[in-house]
Amino acid sequence: MPARKRAARPEPDVDAVVATLKRLGTRATRDGMARYAIPSDRAFGVTVAALQKLAKDLGRDHDLAVGLWATGWYEARMLASFVGEPDRVTPALMDRWCRDFDNWAVCDTVCFHLFDRTRHAWGKLEPWSRLPGEFQKRAAFALLWGLTVHDKSARDESFTRGLDLIERAADDDRNFVKKAVNMALRATGKRNPALHAAAVEVARRLADSPEPAARWVGKDALRELTGASVARRLAARGRATP
Repeated sequence: MPARKRAARPEPDVDAVVATLKRLGTRATRDGMARYAIPSDRAFGVTVAALQKLAKDLGRDHDLAVGLWATGWYEARMLASFVGEPDRVTPALMDRWCRDFDNWAVCDTVCFHLFDRTRHAWGKLEPWSRLPGEFQKRAAFALLWGLTVHDKSARDESFTRGLDLIERAADDDRNFVKKAVNMALRATGKRNPALHAAAVEVARRLADSPEPAARWVGKDALRELTGASVARRLAARGRATP
């Protein structure tokens, strides 16, 4: 008896997914977003854990991601970062979505879960680091931060150029820029011993800067990069390297 063909799974519909998001949302979660400086006027109140579970059920679907982004809903845009297909992301789409960033959560989630897995990521760091918008500029350093973790094959020279961008932007005193600059510096310094030495050198210069924001970035990064836990981590990494 011939094997029965499995029925094809229907393509997810943007409206149906948004309806699911609306059903999953709670007022308590939406009201709690303010504690994390996330605007809730276009949000349902869905937890990140619920979004990730839904994304796993949906699977990667680039067309769905584009449709979800276009709705403007907070959770739809978060979900788009989880279901988008990195190989189908174009430089134009990256720029378009970057222009739409209006909070740190969407900015960071898109950069950490989608953009840093594309072949265009490194080419966006320098131009985005010059953008005037707070979350647009943050995107450059959130993306660099993500690359320190996910781009296992990148050469140190790429991150050294990233350190130049960090040093140039460290005097920006806007909260969501300086925090991303700080995190990118710390993450670069934890990648390997050579980059650790380079990052500590940058952090020391920033710590001596006359600019308050740069001083904060440098001193805060130095506290972690010169701490015992980072030293142990780098030593263990060195032992594991053939």
